[in-house]
Amino acid sequence: MKNKSALALLAALLLGACASERVILLPSADGRPSAVVVRDLDGSELLLDRPYAATVRSLGSNRLYQEGVDQTQSRYAPVLQARPLPPFSFTLYFESGSDRLTPESRAQFARIKHEVTARPAPEVMVIGHTDRVGTRADNDALSMQRAQTMRDLLVAEGLLGGKIEVAGRGERELLVPTADEVDEARNRRVEVSIR
Repeated sequence: MKNKSALALLAALLLGACASERVILLPSADGRPSAVVVRDLDGSELLLDRPYAATVRSLGSNRLYQEGVDQTQSRYAPVLQARPLPPFSFTLYFESGSDRLTPESRAQFARIKHEVTARPAPEVMVIGHTDRVGTRADNDALSMQRAQTMRDLLVAEGLLGGKIEVAGRGERELLVPTADEVDEARNRRVEVSIR
């Protein structure tokens, strides 16, 4: 009995030692440089810092190589197609003291709808902000009203309200720092994050 379990353990160890792992650095969606560090079991490191740089680990150590674009696409096509879309953010601006979008921001609304509907299971976070004109309590209420207005616009376009979270930050997270009672258009905004 002990010999059988010892043989099973030895076989498991040998199979584990033969297993290999592959890491391939894909290009970033926005074209910005990216990198990843891969460590061997002994702690030594390999840096993958260009698209399709790759390493394969076998018997505890890594071998660095350059993977081909076509080879990666064909080998991992189902995995690559299953990747979620990258997160996307929009900033929309409001008219002073109101929850009415500026004309430029109304024009961007179609892009938000497109980004949300392109995802099979979207999650949307809408955060409202104000400038420093008015009391803190009024600005807290106005920022929440702006976030809720954006949520209502998205729901009116057929998006599920349960997938949209809203929050109001009032004048606490200014995009452009100002003194109190300064009217700054860039602070009157909602940030819409889609993932």
